[in-house]
Amino acid sequence: MKRFDPRIVFGLLLLVGGGLALAQAMGYLKNASDIFWGGLFITVGLVFLTLLFGGHWWSAFPGFTLVGLGALILLPNSLDEFGGAIFLGGIALSFWYVYFTSRIERWWALIPAGVLTALALVVVASSKFEEYSGAVFLGGIGLAFFGVYLTNTSERWWALIPGGVLSTLAGVTIAAEKFGDFQTAGFFFFGLALTFLLVAVLARMSWAYWPAAVLGVTGFLGIAALLDFANYIWAFFLIAAGGFVLFRYFTRK
Repeated sequence: MKRFDPRIVFGLLLLVGGGLALAQAMGYLKNASDIFWGGLFITVGLVFLTLLFGGHWWSAFPGFTLVGLGALILLPNSLDEFGGAIFLGGIALSFWYVYFTSRIERWWALIPAGVLTALALVVVASSKFEEYSGAVFLGGIGLAFFGVYLTNTSERWWALIPGGVLSTLAGVTIAAEKFGDFQTAGFFFFGLALTFLLVAVLARMSWAYWPAAVLGVTGFLGIAALLDFANYIWAFFLIAAGGFVLFRYFTRK
């Protein structure tokens, strides 16, 4: 059998490109260059994806990325606002494929997969719900870290902390639009308290109860400011704290 000659592919590309240019010049076709380049990127991307059947998982990165880029070029003008989501979604799809084909060894792919998916969702959300785009982005990354924790709950307990912090920040971006600065800070501290409580309960880290307790009290006081009896809570807290300090002082003497 004769060896494959890449000049054949190059010649076919020239023929297709020339045919598209001629059709555009004769008025039968518009945006011939976009069709050519979009089709070219998709074709090359599909060629890389065929390598996946041979176990070459790395080919998912150029494969899905080039297919996404080709789809972006071929996207109608009426859907231009979703172009970024399609391109980012293509790259994210490559990381999702890498993760799901070997979830134990390639757990790390969950993090870029989650970040890129969140970015793609932000592009979609910003066109309809711009005020929630920050929450979607931060919450999406937070969920990715929670997924990392689930891959190995004993060794990757640390993923609970960035997952909880980012999820809390996602909630804070929404709370900031509806409540005051003090109450928003209360939501933030309360979310951090829940994060460390998860570390203490799920990962069995006893030290995490202390920051959970301190942050929980701080967050509760901030959230309680929304209620009418907030001043009474603050007064009770200060009296109790002062009484505890004096009690400890006199009982030790």
